Amino acid sequence: MNNVPRTLITGGAGFIGSHLCDRFLAEGHEVICMDNFLTGRPDNVAHLIGHERFRLIQHDVTNYIYVEGPLDYVLHFASPASPIDYLKYPIQTLKVGALGTHKALGLAKAKGARFLIASTSEVYGDPLIHPQPETYWGNVNPVGLRGVYDEAKRFAEAMTMAYHRYHGVETRIVRIFNTYGPRMRLDDGRALPTFMGQALRGEPITVFGDGSQTRSFCYVDDLVEGIFRLLMSDTSDPVNIGNPDEITILDFAQEVIRLTGSASAIAFKPLPEDDPKVRQPDITLARERLGWAPKVDRTDGLKRTLAYFEAFIAAEAERA
Repeated sequence: MNNVPRTLITGGAGFIGSHLCDRFLAEGHEVICMDNFLTGRPDNVAHLIGHERFRLIQHDVTNYIYVEGPLDYVLHFASPASPIDYLKYPIQTLKVGALGTHKALGLAKAKGARFLIASTSEVYGDPLIHPQPETYWGNVNPVGLRGVYDEAKRFAEAMTMAYHRYHGVETRIVRIFNTYGPRMRLDDGRALPTFMGQALRGEPITVFGDGSQTRSFCYVDDLVEGIFRLLMSDTSDPVNIGNPDEITILDFAQEVIRLTGSASAIAFKPLPEDDPKVRQPDITLARERLGWAPKVDRTDGLKRTLAYFEAFIAAEAERA
């Protein structure tokens, strides 16, 4: 396979990582998917097993990473990414943001590969500026429960820029805002799968606080398009990729109830520590430098995601 670009995706069996594997294979790349399955699932890439340009390696990227042969691109997506996961695995989250990023950058440097780090809107913390532009430095509690994820990603960005400035590695930083779509885990603790799972089971829908906090949900296909454009661009600055269509969590819960036709009531619970009050990306930079903007509206995206969850629950019921 001469002249076929080779791409390593760490965390490639995760929700977003697996969609990236699909995209890069569709673009003609040879894809090496690396995952230790702490939160990723083999099922997410099961459909790719046997593809001539796909290879799956079970490995913890906080250890030394070895990949034989040339590499053109390294995308570092390995990390627990939902509160329920990073609160369950706080030290692993910090290690994959620090040691894992260091190992992945070292590999990119050795191979002369272009490197892209999956950062997050959580680097903005509980923001004092709204919407959040890339120039905002954030309002993060480093010793709070969420600090293990927020600071891991902030450190990962700093490490990435250090390799860019001091070693000349071509680097890209994507700050990902709330993303949803097929292959999310129903039990990952994020609002959308939690609400949909509760609605489909007829359980009360759990809303924290009074539900006035906002989120901006981006469908995974739009995110993947933005990531691909960023990787292929010449932009080394961080770039927000997300959908600016902001909604309160209470309104979102009611939207899910209507979509599913559920009789679920809403149950209010205390707001978790350091839970961001607002979240909305300023995507001016993505529009200007990448020509990117989201295309999938929330109603359409939610319908696609609901279909996935309904099929998943039906398959689980059959296996039971």
